[in-house]
This record gives sequence, C-alpha cells and structure tokens, in this order.
Amino acid sequence: MTGTNKLNKVAIVGGTHGNEFSGIYLLRKWRDTPQVIERESFSVETVFANPKAFEENKRYLDCDMNRQFATDDLNNLDLANYEQSRAKAINAQLGPKGAAKTDFIIDLHNTTSNMGPSLILLQTDAFNRQLGAYVTVKMPSAVVVLEDHIPVHEHSFLSSISEKGVIVEIGPQPQSVIRQDVLDWMEEMTGHILDFVDLHNRDALPELPASYEAYKYHETLKLPENENGERMGMVHHSVQDADFKVLRHGDPIFTLFNGQEICWEGDYEAYPHFINEAAYYDNNLAMSLAKRVIVGVK
Repeated sequence: MTGTNKLNKVAIVGGTHGNEFSGIYLLRKWRDTPQVIERESFSVETVFANPKAFEENKRYLDCDMNRQFATDDLNNLDLANYEQSRAKAINAQLGPKGAAKTDFIIDLHNTTSNMGPSLILLQTDAFNRQLGAYVTVKMPSAVVVLEDHIPVHEHSFLSSISEKGVIVEIGPQPQSVIRQDVLDWMEEMTGHILDFVDLHNRDALPELPASYEAYKYHETLKLPENENGERMGMVHHSVQDADFKVLRHGDPIFTLFNGQEICWEGDYEAYPHFINEAAYYDNNLAMSLAKRVIVGVK
C-alpha cells in the first residue's frame, strides 16, 4: 500500500446540527470507550461540531452549519456569525479545505424522514464505490445515496473539507430525541466504515460484489405554495414514510388543504427520500428525488 493511498487521519464529527442527538451521544460514549473506534492503521479524532446549538436544543443558532463549508465562504472573514465562525474553526482543525490534514471525515446526522441507515457518498471514485459495497454487504439494511452531481470541492457540507468524506444519515428520529434503534444503526454503520478504511490501508479488503444498488440524487421538490409564497398543501399520505419507494408519473404526491390531490408529473421513476424532513421546512422543501442506479465496484 503506497503512502498516497493510505488514509492516516480520520475524523468523526457529531452534532453538526445541535438537535440531532445520536451522533452527540455516540461521541460521549466513544470518549469513555475510545477503543471502540480505534483502528491500528490510522488515528481517529472526534469533533463535537455545534455545542452551543445542542445546549440551546436547536438545529443551529444563526444558520445551518452544514452549508457553511464552501471554499469562498470559509475564506470570507465577513461571514462571522456563530455557525460561520465554527465552520472556520473546524476547517482550521481538520482542513484546510483543498489541502486538508484530515484524510477522511465521517459526519453523523439524524433525519426525521424514514430513511433507515443511509450512507451518503459525495463522489463515486474507486474508494467510495468499494466503501458502498462493503457497507451494504456488512449491513444489508443500509441504503447508499449518491450526491456526486457536483465535484466534492464544490459541496458546502462539512464532510467536503477532506478529499474523502461521507455523511451517515439515520432516521426516522424526531429532533431532540434519542431512539435506540437509530443510535444502534449509526454506531454499526460507523464501525463498518472504520473497518473498511483499516482494511483499505492494509490492502486486505475482502472480495466485494461486482455491483450494488444505489440512489443518485436528481432534484428537490418544494411543498405546494400559493402566489404569496404561503404553504397550501402537504406530502400525500401514500408518500409519507415511503422513502426509497418508487414514484411514477401520475402517482399522488401532495394533498392540498382543500382536499385536492396533486400528482407527480415527472418523466422518470423517482425514489423520494428526506420525505417531509422537519428541518427543511425553513425552505419549504418536501423531499429529494433520486434515480435508482447500479454502481459497478471495479
């Protein structure tokens, strides 16, 4: 294994959003039992990203931290509210973005949507394709979501500080709540990711399947609005909690408050996820839509 391929420094981040509790409480657990996340071939650092938001039981104080890691924003000293300042501090600690001292970041998140244990990959290079395959073999309930529609450095997510970084997204979990099944899924998936990095470093990966199913982000839908920008409908009951279930042209997708059903008019088979995510009501977002794809591992 050459030095350019080996990942020497890994960071696990929890509490990027202060009311997503699983990652925060896992960081506390691992602080007391660090051997759980230690691996022989790399060092592990844990980061509590947004402690003040956690203290105030909020997603964020001023703005969504997980949208503050665009390179231009990190370099803009005029962006100095709490989350923007924390982003710059975390970038200095783990980065800097574009030349990061951290080789791999695992950012832990909860969603109120019924997504189960989901692994979000920001790119589909050989490393990430193999990672997705390994996790789905070890954890058959896991779903892989591809957000590789733009290059990693153009993302504004915290995990984009490093050249390689992933988002662990587990739900359904209400905001400011702990659920054992969700926390257990998060710990299991994180363990498999750490195992994969260790096996990768030691050139000891097992035989992986030739391909696996994943969901590639395509677009985001908003909740119905009137001409004044007021919300006038909700996610249809047949779509609610049906994350990663197929949606076809003509299927009902929204119900207006007057009882009228709105059907989806797309021209492809879509797979909704982040359905009715509570945190996205700030922007009136209803769900993300993906296309089902087959990822070749080799």
